Amino acid sequence: MSIKLVAVTACISGVAHTYMAAERLEKLCAQEKWSLKVETQGALGVENRLSAEDIAQADVVLLIADIMLEEAERFAHQRVVEVSIHGFLSGSGRVISAVRKVATSPQETRIRLE
Repeated sequence: MSIKLVAVTACISGVAHTYMAAERLEKLCAQEKWSLKVETQGALGVENRLSAEDIAQADVVLLIADIMLEEAERFAHQRVVEVSIHGFLSGSGRVISAVRKVATSPQETRIRLE
């Protein structure tokens, strides 16, 4: 199944882990042959901001964050998987499985992984 995924990564310090998570996700999506656009919210502010169109066209929104995201309300009506940075980096297989599961669920379905 081909999935169109958008994601936001954000850690407390907004430096290394924000970008490590984005990089790992890019590699995983390349392996899965999923399309991906990643917004980072870090020390440099918001980079590669997701547009309303990006979000509307996505099958799933993946939020990989340890902080409150800027403008999180943008994702209120989407299928969402939420996970901490550590949870993603240490268990990316579980996260990919959750994305697959939520992709076939009704809009506004949210899965929170620990």
